[in-house]
Amino acid sequence: MKIKHEVIIMKIKTTLTTLCCAVLACTAFASTANAAKIGVSMPTQSLQRWNQDGHNLEKQLQAAGHEVVLYYAGDNDIPTQVSQIENLVSANCDVLVVAPIDGGALTQALQGAKDKGIPVVSYDRLIMNSDAISYYATFDNYKVGQIQGNYLVDALKLKDDATTPKNIEFFTGSIDDNNVNFFFGGAMDILQPYLDSGKLVCLSGQTKKEQVATLNWSTEEAQKRMENLIASNGYGPEGTRLDAILSSNDSVANGITNALVASGYNADNFPILTGQDCDKPSAKNMKRGLQTMSVFKDTRVLADKVVEMVNAICDKKEVPVNDTKTYNNGTGIIPSYLCTPIVVTKDNLKEVLVDSGYYTEKEIK
Repeated sequence: MKIKHEVIIMKIKTTLTTLCCAVLACTAFASTANAAKIGVSMPTQSLQRWNQDGHNLEKQLQAAGHEVVLYYAGDNDIPTQVSQIENLVSANCDVLVVAPIDGGALTQALQGAKDKGIPVVSYDRLIMNSDAISYYATFDNYKVGQIQGNYLVDALKLKDDATTPKNIEFFTGSIDDNNVNFFFGGAMDILQPYLDSGKLVCLSGQTKKEQVATLNWSTEEAQKRMENLIASNGYGPEGTRLDAILSSNDSVANGITNALVASGYNADNFPILTGQDCDKPSAKNMKRGLQTMSVFKDTRVLADKVVEMVNAICDKKEVPVNDTKTYNNGTGIIPSYLCTPIVVTKDNLKEVLVDSGYYTEKEIK
């Protein structure tokens, strides 16, 4: 899928200035004259990222004066999320903020919200095939993929005519997550020309989204697949060279790292490995040379933007959006606010993650 979208690769120092300003802004929580009951539905507590999202949303919405009902749907359990959303509708919440497990599984549950006139903000993952969705708040997910793709192009020196072909394997997330279309699509729009020219070689031949998907973004599933790729293609420090692995996020990258380390790779011979989210295990791995980069999406910034959107809805004011063209959920274009992701490597990890207060030194030691 080719998505026409301007690509902006931000210089790290410029981006850090923006990040710090955004984080400072999060500490001055917006308030609203019309406090309301806000229902928040998160997909799981088994991934650090979603725990942080739920916590940040709850904290900032409460600071804005709202009552918050926060649910986590077990371990990515769709029936649980459906039931919880039905409960939030029955509880007469004024606004729903929903991060779906399966973007296509909530149509019926959200019909109740539409029937009651309850606005729904789709959070991070777009809810598909439902005309109950009022707004979408996320990071620029296509740009996330392009950042990863461009990082690999630069790290592998693919633009250099003298560069010999490089071996690469591909991993993305759960096929029922609409964001996969943007993460993987953005990366492949950058990398596909190099596959076509022979500058990149995928020995497994697995380059299609359906072939490289990882159910529920599972670390364990990613590790199993990487182990199979190592065995079937002879990858190893003393075997077939593996130059790079595209991984759409950190939970998948962690499984890849586990398999590579078990096969004898270390910081001295580790393939270039991408990620996303700057989860604690991946931050530690970057420090140790066992992951090369991660795309940072500061959940404090996203939560802050959602609070602004919710406040505007409650105050019957214009809701802040910056994209009205990209995200079609099958019923039409959903007005969206896209936050900006940035690159983190071991070189700027402390500055971005620790100095900004996202983690303490001890948490990622």
